[in-house]
Amino acid sequence: MKWIAAKVVIDSPDTGLAADLVADTFYSLGLKGVVVNDPQMDLLQDWADDAVLPPQEPAVTGYFADTDQAADKCRRLEDALMHLEKASGIASRVVYSRIDEQDWAEAWKEYFWPERITDTIVVKPSWREYAARPDEIILEIDPGMAFGTGTHPTTALCIRQIQSHLRPGNTFLDVGTGSGILMIAAAKLGAASVCGVDNDEVAVSVAEKNLLANGVRDYRLMTGNLVEQVSGTFHVVAANILAEVILDLLPDVAAVLEPKGILICSGIIKEKKRAVLSGLEESGLAVIEVLEKEGWMAVAARKKEAR
Repeated sequence: MKWIAAKVVIDSPDTGLAADLVADTFYSLGLKGVVVNDPQMDLLQDWADDAVLPPQEPAVTGYFADTDQAADKCRRLEDALMHLEKASGIASRVVYSRIDEQDWAEAWKEYFWPERITDTIVVKPSWREYAARPDEIILEIDPGMAFGTGTHPTTALCIRQIQSHLRPGNTFLDVGTGSGILMIAAAKLGAASVCGVDNDEVAVSVAEKNLLANGVRDYRLMTGNLVEQVSGTFHVVAANILAEVILDLLPDVAAVLEPKGILICSGIIKEKKRAVLSGLEESGLAVIEVLEKEGWMAVAARKKEAR
């Protein structure tokens, strides 16, 4: 089978937010993963000899199977991009190319490189070499085509807050676990056990492979919606999802949090900040930290003691 690579080149002063909105456009067409070219990517100096220069222009690339439906998806993509330009001022152009399946399976990997998330945590794609310092924690991820590498600002913010608030021996729950990267981070930071839930069976399978590859053995994974399938309580719960989903989650999250437990929620754009902060307060959670990066926010909140 051949594939169509649709590369959307972006012209916007806020390339990070523009890339996320273009990625959302691809997701609305049924794609679960895209490749983001970021000219401002932070190159780690100790990559192996196969390191490449950052891309010259910001772009987001999605891959369509070259079937009878491909032309319709391309038209829908172009219509959605025109609407995005009118609504948000994000100009773009699309460049199409055809590639073979074997090339498709490998092409997206060239864009993913080790990235330092905090002073001591580095996310490393499994196919890259990286010379770690003795004090560094390496999160090795093979995300598959669908789930990204975990270096998006929302995930990076989550990892920073996990490092700040999780204590050795804590229990940890990840709602919407994807590649399992937050579970791996929690385990390597000293969590006694980690649990993850995702509504996609493929994500659960990918997460399990990554957990085992990182030497995580005390874990539990399940397929389900939000916390409906979860039993027990946890010291730290993370939800790296959209603000609207976080607000839906809040009424039930108290049931899975230990007394004084911490909820870390990310995937929040600045425009949704007030709604999320209000929702946390109404759900009996006191905000203790707010982090921002590239137009995205992550919030840590502690469960209040019952009166």
